[in-house]
Amino acid sequence: MITALSGDTSRLRATVDFVKEQDTATLLPLLLPGLDGPELRTLVERCDFSHAALLVFPPDQAALDATLAECGLAADAPPRPSVVVRKRLALRHKRCETELDVGVLRPAVQCLDGARRTVEVFALTVPPGSDLAPVAAHERERQHEAHVAFEVEAPDPLVLRGLCAAFGQYGATPDGGGYNPHENGTVFYFTAPAAAKAAYQRVELYVPGDHRDVLAAHLDEHRERQPAESLLRLLTGAWTTQALAAFARLGVADAMHQERGVGVAELARDVGALAPNLATLLRYLAMLGVVSEDRDGFRLTDTGRLLRADAEGSMRPLALMYGGPFYESFAGLGHTVLTGQVAFEQRFGENHFDHFARDPELAELFDLSMAAGSRMFDPLPTHPVLIAAAEGGTVVDIAGGNGELLRRILSAHPRLYGILLERPHTMETARRFLGAAGHTARCTFRAGDFAEVPAGGDVYLLSRVLHDWDDDRCREILRHCARAMPDTADLLVVERVLPADGSSSLATAWDLHMMCNVGGRERRADHYARLFADAGLTLVDRTPLPLDGSVLHVRKTGSTNTGARSGS
Repeated sequence: MITALSGDTSRLRATVDFVKEQDTATLLPLLLPGLDGPELRTLVERCDFSHAALLVFPPDQAALDATLAECGLAADAPPRPSVVVRKRLALRHKRCETELDVGVLRPAVQCLDGARRTVEVFALTVPPGSDLAPVAAHERERQHEAHVAFEVEAPDPLVLRGLCAAFGQYGATPDGGGYNPHENGTVFYFTAPAAAKAAYQRVELYVPGDHRDVLAAHLDEHRERQPAESLLRLLTGAWTTQALAAFARLGVADAMHQERGVGVAELARDVGALAPNLATLLRYLAMLGVVSEDRDGFRLTDTGRLLRADAEGSMRPLALMYGGPFYESFAGLGHTVLTGQVAFEQRFGENHFDHFARDPELAELFDLSMAAGSRMFDPLPTHPVLIAAAEGGTVVDIAGGNGELLRRILSAHPRLYGILLERPHTMETARRFLGAAGHTARCTFRAGDFAEVPAGGDVYLLSRVLHDWDDDRCREILRHCARAMPDTADLLVVERVLPADGSSSLATAWDLHMMCNVGGRERRADHYARLFADAGLTLVDRTPLPLDGSVLHVRKTGSTNTGARSGS
């Protein structure tokens, strides 16, 4: 133990000397060979050498204080928890994070250039006889946590992305990172290129504040270099679904706040849960950015707020649906791939429309879950065909669910009239919903199926309907629409359209979902165009919507309607 402590002292003293001797302009070219000229000046303007770090292993706090004193350092505050290093150690040594009591201190150093920098001392307490002794020996030898750090002075997302790109241009590779809620700071780790001339192989960019949006892309790039870790994260995706569903089902989000932390004991009492188990769930959700932890407990992030029942645009119904019936049916995905039989029907013995219709609570949840994705609808009321019809026109919403899209359109255009065609068991929900918005006088409710599309409308809507069905049924639905539409009418079809180039899209995920749960599919734009043509309709144009959605503008083939309603 004496030898180990002496080793920690000598390593810490060397770190202090390094910090005293270096500055930003001289250190960056050592870490990133080839960096000079304008690029070097730009980086020097954007970030500042702030500290060098190492990990030590005192048996107790008194020993740590003595080591600091020997190196001329004085801690001006007690150690704070080091979330990022604790997590890295746990992954590297396959240990539970709660076993690793890692603190961080940042004693100041007066440097030769007159600047005042710090030495970042991570301390993992390893008492005599502890089973953490092998961890300490390994870390002293490999120096995984030793690094130099630069603090970003203007934490703007564009600046951060530019800095990360510059590091990559000169050979540095992403090596993880994280957000520390205890000090509200985000770290981006890099591995220095092999040609680096500094003794440190790890580089940190430290950014004050919460920048997990930029960090996500950095971590994704790191995981691409770690295939086993990437696969393991993919395999545990089901845990994420159920964690979010449990969080929503128990009403934990409704018992929390965004402005202040709430203790686990108080939350457990409010929702009727076991405090230790709830703490485990919340720590997992904190890793996902759904909640954050501070000294007072846990609080909701902007993401977590969407799981509150009373939040505007609440996605709680989606969490309950994806963690409920659809989660169960996805266990049969392999059966669907092998046989073509819809997994939902295999699991529940009937198609999902009939299954939901027989259970009023489940039917309401399904309609609410459809409305929960309504951000896709945000730009739709400003579509040119709706603006053209705004003075007294009629919008026919076919299979419009609880009327969320129609409500938005009628609210945006006070002179428009609406007709909602839906199943009888959904009609009363839609009537209440549109009535609460004050639109009952301008809306007619028709209970019926696709064969009963009302004639004479100016604009027809098919929102997220066609992807429920195979091609033959889609042609049948579209023919019903074409027969009802006057020659001057427009049809707006809202769907997620598969990208023609195979690029990443939510449509690809929903294609799998529709196959497994409904027997439907997502389609490419040219596929939709063929279906429209088979029904006597023509695709005029396509406009992107949020959440990887699209609105397809369709008219009757040969229509003389070439006026202001074109969205081209």
